Amino acid sequence: MRNVLARVSKSAQTMMAATLRTIFEQPDRASAAPQLRHVCDVLATRLPALVQLVEEAESEILTFYDFPVEHRRQVYSTNTLERLNKELKRRSAVVGIFPNRQAVLRLFCTLLAEQNDKWLVGQHHYFSEASMAKS
Repeated sequence: MRNVLARVSKSAQTMMAATLRTIFEQPDRASAAPQLRHVCDVLATRLPALVQLVEEAESEILTFYDFPVEHRRQVYSTNTLERLNKELKRRSAVVGIFPNRQAVLRLFCTLLAEQNDKWLVGQHHYFSEASMAKS
């Protein structure tokens, strides 16, 4: 979505986002694929470069539908990744200037290992155990 919106004017972004959202509002992959084709057909004359981008990313866009319905809300969003990136930025800002590349890697690897441990011991749950049992 961000890649597409970055390629259209500010005035067209609201309309473009609404149009693209219709793909993700479909109940399953079988109905999402024709909707994606319809969106591409509608936009083909006005924005051919954008249509080419969407067509090239079709398999990635529709991968969303391979997940169980219960997981789609989490998969749809990049909030977890954005939160992790913000934490890495916050912790590296304290240091300011790193003496070398290895120091940056050491800090980031430690922070990522810490996050991994939190997820492993169950402090964070991304999917419920019941929905995981279904998949």
